[in-house]
Amino acid sequence: MTLVLLDYASVLIFALTGALAASRAQLDLIGFGFIACLTALGGGTLRDVFLDRPVFWIENPTVLAICLAAALVVFFAAPFMESRYTWLTWLDSFALAVAVPAGVGIAFSLSHSIPVVIIMGMVTGTMGGLMRDVVCNEVPMVLKQGELYVSAAFGGAASGMTAISLGASLPVALIICALLTWVLRSGSIFFGWRLPVYKSRPPKNK
Repeated sequence: MTLVLLDYASVLIFALTGALAASRAQLDLIGFGFIACLTALGGGTLRDVFLDRPVFWIENPTVLAICLAAALVVFFAAPFMESRYTWLTWLDSFALAVAVPAGVGIAFSLSHSIPVVIIMGMVTGTMGGLMRDVVCNEVPMVLKQGELYVSAAFGGAASGMTAISLGASLPVALIICALLTWVLRSGSIFFGWRLPVYKSRPPKNK
């Protein structure tokens, strides 16, 4: 039940971010629904395909209704939002913090190895947002120079598996995973935490 609730929560929040991205791209209502579904379902779909398990929204189409409802709400509410990109960024951080433990929990419950569990947490948390930004012709959040996004997902997933290896129960480990993921991501947004980025060396004078 915990894993199902995590999947539902990540679907809802990611759908809201997808609809906000659609509003920035000035799409119609159908476009809102499409981008909301793509964002909310993309990461979980890839996870389920990789893990060779039933795709969660095909097995339970109720999540499609959640996506479309979120798109409808944002379609009418977006004009009243002062900074839609700020809303999108912070909602995305919460979605990441929910989706990563969802992926970790599902992969762990299927008895996969630690590296696979960590990667599935990262895939679940990052791929939907990546698809959203690419389709809406935005610079993907996951690729912004030095920002803690994929690294936040990795840190959260790794912390969850470390907690389990130290004897923590799965629910406790997932809470730790969610908290660390959000702390890292929100710190990058609010405080400007960054990782070093590659810089090419200047050409030598001949």
